[in-house]
Amino acid sequence: MIDPPLNAPVEALDLVAGLLAEAEAGTREAFYSRMAEATCRLGAMRRALIFVYDSEQAAVRAFGAHNIELAAFADASPTAAQVALARRALEEDRVVEISEGAERELPAEFHRFLLGGTLTVTPMSAGGRWVGVILADRATDDGPLTAAQRHTLWSLGKVAALAATARDATRQHQIAQQLEERIGLARDLHDAVVQRLFGVSLALSGEGPLAQDTRARCREEIASALTELRAALQRPLAASARRTTTTLHDEIDRLCRAHRDLSVTLAGGRDVAVPEELEPVAQSVLREAVRNAAKHADPERIEITLRREADTFVLEVLNDGVGGAPGERRQAARGMGLRLAAFEALEHGGVVEFGRAGEGSWRVRLTVPLEDGGG
Repeated sequence: MIDPPLNAPVEALDLVAGLLAEAEAGTREAFYSRMAEATCRLGAMRRALIFVYDSEQAAVRAFGAHNIELAAFADASPTAAQVALARRALEEDRVVEISEGAERELPAEFHRFLLGGTLTVTPMSAGGRWVGVILADRATDDGPLTAAQRHTLWSLGKVAALAATARDATRQHQIAQQLEERIGLARDLHDAVVQRLFGVSLALSGEGPLAQDTRARCREEIASALTELRAALQRPLAASARRTTTTLHDEIDRLCRAHRDLSVTLAGGRDVAVPEELEPVAQSVLREAVRNAAKHADPERIEITLRREADTFVLEVLNDGVGGAPGERRQAARGMGLRLAAFEALEHGGVVEFGRAGEGSWRVRLTVPLEDGGG
């Protein structure tokens, strides 16, 4: 029988301090894999797999593992409704154990995790917020969990949830800073550029030929507006060039698998290469477009198209299931995330367009010019 280390309380305290200190460092995979390893060591478990809700992709994903291949669960994106054990653990805020019939409780993709023995599901929750779960197992010969082991697992779940919450809080703060800077940019554009152009439009709207001094003044105002616009667009926006650990093509494949109740397809552009510098903004636009389609419409199909037109990269997402006039307010609300993504596109000289595309359809299009042909 596996026994917990004699200095388990001291190790647990060291682990808590170390994990919280590392919450903002390294990758999430490395952080959660260390948590999975700690679960096995301190909770006397054989293997561990950690699932966490990914707010960027709006899906539950496997982020950490110990003594089991994490890549084997790359395609798994279960919901709490699909995994009754996870829902029970989260709702009751306790470690759930099951030694028989686990295959009836888990989707087919998790059956590779079952080798006999006791399966445990530890909730990761803090402040009433569900963050994820830790799946772990132990051999039959090791017997059921002791009260101390069960409490250790529960405590590890709390530590992981608190660390994840700290990560999210930091990211939300960064997003808030970016949004504040972008609002400031929009305000500066309005106060400086738009006001100048408005004055020019008034001068040009009069009847009759323009006086020489008026023509010269309009020319000066337009030149000043262009200078101010160029300076404003060259102003850096904090951390807008986000790093990404995946590719647009991989993200398209993941979304096709994740939305099993929809027909999400890559209608064209399988061979289109995405410039590395455009990966973050393209993935952001794609996820937001698919999320909005699933949330604000009743689509049966979502078609994704990639194109390289001369010196331009184009990403287009088209969905059906868009309602009529009663849903117009919802259609307006759905554009907020895309408006924020449009600021990212601006930094690359691109634009994000979205709106109706014929009867019952909605289109989102990202268009970005490519320097030197995008090579």
